[in-house]
Amino acid sequence: MGELVAITLFLGAFTMVFGIRYLSNKEKMAMIERGINPGVGRSAPKPYLSLKFGLLLVGLGIGLLVALAVVRNMFGSEMTHTETSQAVAVYFGCLGIFGGLGLVVSFLVEKKAIEKDKF
Repeated sequence: MGELVAITLFLGAFTMVFGIRYLSNKEKMAMIERGINPGVGRSAPKPYLSLKFGLLLVGLGIGLLVALAVVRNMFGSEMTHTETSQAVAVYFGCLGIFGGLGLVVSFLVEKKAIEKDKF
């Protein structure tokens, strides 16, 4: 049974990648036939993307540290099943809050840099 799952997973992944490449090529060929440049629709470079991801990861890391400190102070080392589920909620809450704060800081830094470049 396990071999069948592995084979099906491999074939499904291969088919998906092949299908995406095939359809992408077909779309580009149709654009060329209509006289449209296929490179026009490409997205512009995003100069602050690494800043955004960096601050998101920093926020997530700080969130994990805060969640660890909160859980250790609230529950100690020995936890019951109910306390474990509450600890998981604390971890997810802190990850969401501090990850969001990292993205807000990224937005503020980008906004300040863009306004500085305008003038």
